[in-house]
Amino acid sequence: MLKTSTDQRGLLANMNVIAQAPGGVARLRELILTLAVQGKLVPQDPGDEPASELLKKIRAEKDRLIAEGKIKKEKPLPEITEEEKPFELPVGWEWVRIPEVTYSLGQGEPSEVFTYIDVASIDNLKGVLNSDLKILDAADAPSRARKCVKRGTVIYSTVRPYLKNIAVLEDDISPPPIASTAFAVMHPFDGVISKYLLHYFRSQIFTDYVNSKSIGVAYPAINDANFFQGVIPLPPSYEQSRIVARVEALMRLCDALEEKGRLEHTQHQQLLQAMLDSLTQTTDAHELARHWQRLAQHFDLLIDRPEAVDALEQTILQLAVRGLLVPQDPSDEPASELLKKIRVEKDRLIAEGKIKKDKPLPEVSDDEKLFELPNSWEWVPVDHLAIVGTGTTPSRDNAKYFVNGDIPWVTSGETGNPFILKTEQFVTEYALKQTSLNIYPVGTLIVAMYGQGKTRGQVAELKIAATTNQACAAICLINNSDYHRAFIKLVFEKSYEEIREQSAGGAQPNLNVGKVKATAIPLPPLAEQSRIVARVTELRALCQQLREKLTQARTTQTQLAQAWVEQVATI
Repeated sequence: MLKTSTDQRGLLANMNVIAQAPGGVARLRELILTLAVQGKLVPQDPGDEPASELLKKIRAEKDRLIAEGKIKKEKPLPEITEEEKPFELPVGWEWVRIPEVTYSLGQGEPSEVFTYIDVASIDNLKGVLNSDLKILDAADAPSRARKCVKRGTVIYSTVRPYLKNIAVLEDDISPPPIASTAFAVMHPFDGVISKYLLHYFRSQIFTDYVNSKSIGVAYPAINDANFFQGVIPLPPSYEQSRIVARVEALMRLCDALEEKGRLEHTQHQQLLQAMLDSLTQTTDAHELARHWQRLAQHFDLLIDRPEAVDALEQTILQLAVRGLLVPQDPSDEPASELLKKIRVEKDRLIAEGKIKKDKPLPEVSDDEKLFELPNSWEWVPVDHLAIVGTGTTPSRDNAKYFVNGDIPWVTSGETGNPFILKTEQFVTEYALKQTSLNIYPVGTLIVAMYGQGKTRGQVAELKIAATTNQACAAICLINNSDYHRAFIKLVFEKSYEEIREQSAGGAQPNLNVGKVKATAIPLPPLAEQSRIVARVTELRALCQQLREKLTQARTTQTQLAQAWVEQVATI
């Protein structure tokens, strides 16, 4: 009679639930392998010939191969201690060291033309060789191409970052294959199934062993001596077959769940984007209200993950800068009057010698106007609203520029937060006098003009007086009122992607001060700016609350899934 220690219906019933948690499918795969190698995935059959009998047959075969000179006689292996056994085995299983059930095919010289298998030749998600293996001439053979392999051989990369690159050679390969010496190579004796070994080597249990024995910092690796001391839980041959069949069936189900998740994610993104686009493409308040009502009816379905909240927040910014977030008031003084006042103030500062006379940029062209503005709004380049400058990096060779400096010095990486309250580096008064550095006042907007990853195009507001390096543009608004500054900042936040697209260059595209100066701003009346900023602040606070709730819900879901996984794994 077949007997099992785990309720498999429970596993199947909960697979879909676990898969929906973040990283859930990966946990499922890990759980399946753990249960498999512990003897908990398929029933044991008392009628199976026990692994102890299989080991006797393997020893006889090994003696024969040694006598025929096909394999070398090895030193006796140490007895397996209780401390090395990570779990208790089912009846009929045996703990063995890797060399007890596998052998090496030795090393050899590549043939005139050969197939080279290196550590990058493996699809580590599937545990198989890639289809595009290298065919090389013997003259081009890498020095590390020496290990013999054939159909049924298990290969395990022993060097990071490829420790999970494990595969079975399932087919005959032509031209004859040779594997890299970076592999541990194991050919199983009759009665030991290659794919059972593969699944065990891919399990977290064996991975933990390998990690515990790996040495090195940049590229940790496990040497052959330690690797082949590893232990294997050996089931009867027939049970190995049942385990392999069950694992592969469940892994196919995991593949299906993963694909289903990808499709659902894609469909969700498409539907959400369509709904949000319907908001940003409206032309009047009535149409906007109608589309918003439609979104509200499906809010729980669509805004169900933090990244969806991010998309909603970006939509709020788009509505804000298009004049669709708050109503216009005909009594507001139009933006054209604000521009006149800014020009007058700028001329006064020039006359007093506080700023240099500028050469104004031309008006925003029709091609630069991305959308139609409400009445009383104006398109205007940043240059018409502000003094835009940058900074420099004093020579590191001159200690006087940095040592004991107390003047904050902003780098582009510090624009990752909305406000700059402190800097990591400081320059000296000497640097300020000897270089083109300028001290920018509190309230200056700092735009990252270049930097790795997401840095380029980010905007932050100075909460301290500071200098900058040359990777930052500093926007000092002529009208430095809180609402005006906050509105210009949110225009830059909304335009993040568009600004990045203005970058030029090859491997590391950059912005420049000229492009920042020319950034087109949709400018509302000053009174409307204050209403827009207040509304955006309110809605962003709600978005943050929603984001936190969703994050907590996902954390709880992950914890519940992990708890269930751990419970099943310890049954």
